[in-house]
Amino acid sequence: MSPKRGDDVAPPPIDDEWRIRYAETDTVNGWRDLCGKARRNTRKAYETLRSNPNPAQPTARHHLLKGSLAYVVTNGVRMAHWQYEVTGGGRIWYYIDVANRTVWLDYAGLGHPKATD
Repeated sequence: MSPKRGDDVAPPPIDDEWRIRYAETDTVNGWRDLCGKARRNTRKAYETLRSNPNPAQPTARHHLLKGSLAYVVTNGVRMAHWQYEVTGGGRIWYYIDVANRTVWLDYAGLGHPKATD
């Protein structure tokens, strides 16, 4: 059975790792595309999101989104919206549910998200 919206990005977290889940069903296919085309970089992104999804010192490849994309409101809770640049065009967008130590992937793909066009 294929993963869908709300499912965990395997494998499950251990110890103090953050849980990673799909916020959108379309993100599943984008994640697969990234894994297929940029295996090493996607794995590095995955490990970063598991251990430190909101770094104190953002980088050019890993930072908060800006403007109207900077936050996501889910169930009345405002959450920081981040971007991880996997490749020159490949991106992961996610928001962080700090209370539940969960990272929600709302975009993954080999190209820039349409919201930035």
